[in-house]
Amino acid sequence: MSLILLSAVVILGVLSSLRVQSAGWPRFLTTGLHRNLALMTVVFLALHIVTAVVDPFTHLGWLVAVVPFSSYYRTLWLGLGTIAFELLAAIVVTSLLRGFIGPAAWRAVHWLAYGSWPIAVIHGFGTGSDSLSVWFLVLSIACIGAVVMAVVYRLMYRSGDPLSAARTEFRAGVARRPDR
Repeated sequence: MSLILLSAVVILGVLSSLRVQSAGWPRFLTTGLHRNLALMTVVFLALHIVTAVVDPFTHLGWLVAVVPFSSYYRTLWLGLGTIAFELLAAIVVTSLLRGFIGPAAWRAVHWLAYGSWPIAVIHGFGTGSDSLSVWFLVLSIACIGAVVMAVVYRLMYRSGDPLSAARTEFRAGVARRPDR
């Protein structure tokens, strides 16, 4: 579930950055949905981490959830999961403090999502008893494909400056204005 939610958050974030306006889907819905899905994803990830830490089979302890690569059990894979979560935690904290740190700092930290998502996906392939099952592989491929398609769409149809059309129209109107 965490993979699906995290992928949906990344897809909405990628597409909402294009500032695409649609009569049937207002921009505030995309932003609100992105924010609410991100919060729900954090809740699911917290549940995932707590259940992994208290699992009597692995005896991980809380240090593993905070210090990457400190586990004796699947060190690399759990370390990647810890890094992915810490990157997401940085995104959440800066999103909550966005008004205080400014949009440039927020945007710079928000770019960590592009690193966090693939690290989390790789973590999923290396841990868990279902990581090689057909249903997990199909789900992972679908999530990877959807995120890749969103990124390709963004790169192909990027709007560098969302106000460029308005500025061009304004300048054309000023140029047509007769002198007083």
